[in-house]
Amino acid sequence: MALEFRQQLKLSQQLVMTPQLQMAIKLLQLSRLELIDTIRQELESNPVLEEVQDSVSDDSAAEQSENKIQQEPSVTQEIKIGEKINQDIDWSNYIDEYNAPGKIHFETENKENPNYEAFVSRAESLKDHLLWQLLMTGPTKEEEEIGSLIIGNLNSDGYLDVSVEDVSKNSNAETDKVEKVLALIQTFDPSGVCARNLGESLLIQAKQLGLDNTIVTDIVRHHLNHLENRNYKAIARALKADYNDIMTAVNIIKGLEPKPGRKFSDEEPLYITPDIYVYKLENDFVIVLNDDGMPRLRVNSYYKNTMNKGGTIAKEAKDYIHEKMRSAAWLIKSIHQRQKTIYRVMESILKFQREFFEKGITAMRPMVLRDVAQDIGMHESTISRVTTNKYAFTPQGIFELKYFFNSSISRTDGEALASAGVQEMIKKIIENEDRKKPYSDDKLSDILMNSNINIARRTVAKYREILKILSSNKRKQP
Repeated sequence: MALEFRQQLKLSQQLVMTPQLQMAIKLLQLSRLELIDTIRQELESNPVLEEVQDSVSDDSAAEQSENKIQQEPSVTQEIKIGEKINQDIDWSNYIDEYNAPGKIHFETENKENPNYEAFVSRAESLKDHLLWQLLMTGPTKEEEEIGSLIIGNLNSDGYLDVSVEDVSKNSNAETDKVEKVLALIQTFDPSGVCARNLGESLLIQAKQLGLDNTIVTDIVRHHLNHLENRNYKAIARALKADYNDIMTAVNIIKGLEPKPGRKFSDEEPLYITPDIYVYKLENDFVIVLNDDGMPRLRVNSYYKNTMNKGGTIAKEAKDYIHEKMRSAAWLIKSIHQRQKTIYRVMESILKFQREFFEKGITAMRPMVLRDVAQDIGMHESTISRVTTNKYAFTPQGIFELKYFFNSSISRTDGEALASAGVQEMIKKIIENEDRKKPYSDDKLSDILMNSNINIARRTVAKYREILKILSSNKRKQP
């Protein structure tokens, strides 16, 4: 069989990831804060791109200044020498004060500016707080070195992460001296700091409260597992103590701090700024995009006019400006497309979940990404990007857009329920239960079954864990 080359034409379609499409996809999946940071970076790197400033205040200020100039008299009045000086001032004492001998200080223009960093407030860290207390005890150089090494190995909860042997090895000090310094630091504020485990921290706090060698310390030393499982009767039997005394000791232990370094944590809370607002006006809902703090962009008119007029511009400069103008136009268009897509997705969610916006979480319907994708004519992956890290303010609270997508729970009769609605029902049932006889997962399943909700016990347990609710034996109270 002979081999030969042939040429043939073939038409095919394929998706090409153009730079504009890549930018649109990138901006679509960014959160609000990430989008603002991206815009700020682009403003710094692209000279063609500029932010539209609000010129209303500037125009009004200029108009007020012009009116003020027009109102001022054109001729300045002459000051007459015959005007009398105010006689209320005691000029004799004023002159005598400056004639008094003493050190004279003259202010000069070369005076150094104050160190403004000294005025900046900063929260005290756990390390600084403990080192300050250590130095107040007047330690020797060796004790200060050991103490600094111990304090430097504390975690954010205030627990010591290394052993005494490791501290002794790194500081070239004897183990007894390390134990002595450690015992000293354990008496510092906050109470329970520098412990090696939870039990030791609780014992330190009990000792500082004057409860050493009591039922409290006995429970901490030998029955923490029963305390965790709320098996108070087992503790009473083991210690041969009265049940009421055990409960008094348990309440004291509950008041102790399991994480002594918590109040010195440097973690700042993250506040959510909604990307979109949903308001109820009369019998309808209104969707409003949140544009507060979002820079408004435009292409600089100087570069635009320069390119339109042509003129003698170097080819390299012309290509550079053209590229930057194209990048700026893509960015502006991608931002508008992003906002438009978020609005359309929220509009579709509102159509499917209208009962949720009117009645609450228990009225939420089951919904998947495909429902919204088919409704607005977009791909599911696009809906997934839009709903990630985007938040909506609703009459029921602030929710991530992904929250509205739930699996369905079947009912014996009627429409299916959303899993989030079932979770809310479980939460309300547990909140209203008898604390002395809490409902088990089987009982919760039976209660929901009586409400025509077909749900298995293991599903109830899964939802309870998602809600971070303890099991029935740990919820039980005497």
